[in-house]
Amino acid sequence: MQHHIVVLGGGYTGATAAGRLARRLHRDDVAITLVNAEPDFVERVRMHQLAAGQDLKPRPYSEMFAGTGVELKLAKVTGLDADRNTVTVSGVNGGRTEELSYDTLVYALGSGWNSQGVPGVAEHAYEIAGRSGALRLRERLARLGAGQTVVVVGAGLTGLEAATEIAEARPDLDVALAADGVLGGWLSPKGRAYLRKVCRTLGITVHENTAVTGVEAGRVTTAGGTAIPAAVTVWATGFAVNPIAEATTLEVTGTGQIVVDATMRSVSHPDVYAIGDAALAMGPGDKPLRMSCASGTLTAWQAAEAIAARLTGGKLPNVPIRYFNQCISLGRKYGLIQYVTADDRSVGAVLTGRLAAVYKELICKSAAWNVANPTFGLPVRRRRVTGKPAAAGSAVEAAA
Repeated sequence: MQHHIVVLGGGYTGATAAGRLARRLHRDDVAITLVNAEPDFVERVRMHQLAAGQDLKPRPYSEMFAGTGVELKLAKVTGLDADRNTVTVSGVNGGRTEELSYDTLVYALGSGWNSQGVPGVAEHAYEIAGRSGALRLRERLARLGAGQTVVVVGAGLTGLEAATEIAEARPDLDVALAADGVLGGWLSPKGRAYLRKVCRTLGITVHENTAVTGVEAGRVTTAGGTAIPAAVTVWATGFAVNPIAEATTLEVTGTGQIVVDATMRSVSHPDVYAIGDAALAMGPGDKPLRMSCASGTLTAWQAAEAIAARLTGGKLPNVPIRYFNQCISLGRKYGLIQYVTADDRSVGAVLTGRLAAVYKELICKSAAWNVANPTFGLPVRRRRVTGKPAAAGSAVEAAA
């Protein structure tokens, strides 16, 4: 009987893991099912571009995984029973609900926008954590007349990219950015100075040390009692993980992330692996990896190689996950590459300007290309399955 691997979520991490497993394991021994609610791969790191009016290249999974043996299940995940090794899914567009069983599960449901519990956000703000939100914002921005105000709340990577992209695409709008601290406070002095320069060039009004405590139709309110006019409010204050794992017996953190070991295996359920934003994975300096494509793709590689090794009696991967830089697009003309230590602390070196924009664009293209070409690159070594994965900490695993 084939060993059934179910991958939940077809984002950067889930699609990467599915493709890598298809390259590593023999089709006669393993069946791989990728469950996703949309038929196309979404370049999440480009949602600010989509919202600003740019069109993205369609990347259907049917083409990406053609000939790989990966089966796409077009459905929404509605439940998980980690003790019975089953997943409940509901077909899209009113399709039937069914239960899928698995031998190994790769949980890659990722994250969505986080309202932070701020009043009025759900009712009045727009988000760009996914394609539907970005398209909704795109339609709203297209209806704005000259001189109207767009306020982006949150000055992390997502907020910075959204504010600069909108300001560049629509110079007729009054774009503002609300940061709860110093603009680019985590960057090096050179990085902060360049970021300020670009904001000035694009005409972005920056509100530093400004905590937004409420969103209303036509304005946002701050902790200091100030009201900032906003025909459109874009909420970019961070992400929240999918709540499904939190409702299971899996060991999770207070934020709902699944606690995993160095191979991305659940510490409570050895048949479950969690990757990307869904996992609490530790990086250099014993610090949790941040939610990002940069670390998420590496966790997908780690999990896929570990699953293949355990199934085939191979050697477990021992490649540390580390950071090299933070890539920030600031519209189509400007970019900022902040070089960092292995544990993601900024150093003095930066790359800026047009060259940095090209660098970031190449990173985005290569990430999408790697997902869209899952069996290209490394040699295809489809190994035979030797048996059920060894339990965590067992003598068999230690020997591997």
